[in-house]
Amino acid sequence: MAEAAGLPSSVTLVGAGKMGLALLQGWAARGLTGEGVAILEPNPSPELKTLAEERGFRLNPQQRDAPEALVLAIKPQLLDIVAPSIAADTARNALVISILAGKRVEDLAARLPQASAIVRAMPNTPAAIGRGITGAFASPAVSPAQRKSAHALLASVGEVEWVESEALIDAVTAVSGSGPAYVFYFVETLTRAGVDAGLPEATAARLARTTVAGAGELLRRSPDVSPAALRENVTSPGGTTAAALQTLMAEDGLGPLLKRAVRAAKRRAEELSG
Repeated sequence: MAEAAGLPSSVTLVGAGKMGLALLQGWAARGLTGEGVAILEPNPSPELKTLAEERGFRLNPQQRDAPEALVLAIKPQLLDIVAPSIAADTARNALVISILAGKRVEDLAARLPQASAIVRAMPNTPAAIGRGITGAFASPAVSPAQRKSAHALLASVGEVEWVESEALIDAVTAVSGSGPAYVFYFVETLTRAGVDAGLPEATAARLARTTVAGAGELLRRSPDVSPAALRENVTSPGGTTAAALQTLMAEDGLGPLLKRAVRAAKRRAEELSG
């Protein structure tokens, strides 16, 4: 079943917190089952234990062979601690996929000397519901078949966008990795603006939350329609939306503000990577 889904026949997942668990759930939904999956997680949640038992995954096995793919989903600061214990899992030419923020390919290669085929990936939190998007970069040693396997593993929690330069992962982090927080904050501020306009807070919160969720779904279901066209469809000349957009689209409005925010996030990602 794994091969039919494009997934590797054996995978070791190192770290099964929220993102690691989301990946496992995605793999299971795509048909990956059995002892070919090993999970290394010192503090397994009840959900993880149940999933492992139902799917036949091996949770913290005492003995394990080097897998076809090793997926690192631990906290970045734990890499130095964990690396020695998983060095044997990185057979030469095995695929290593890292979702460790700020850890570059050269950082991973230095700590896992056997590893050369490394994919650096940056998913985002909607992966928890299978609606994420992951930016990914493949090191030169990654073969076309390994890239296909990496794509299948990452696509189990949403879409995958490949970039040709590792430096662009910092921009990916700033746009989509951190992006959900920008959207949530927009809902917060839209709610407060509704309260300022006279609405009860609970009503303003429901209006803001559902408006953003609905607009996002409309955007998703309209892949051939640009966001600008969708905006124009809502905007009647001289109407209420046009009046609001005059403020949002001013020279000191939302556009320049968001550019500054993304630049700040990218700059911080570069600092963490450096």
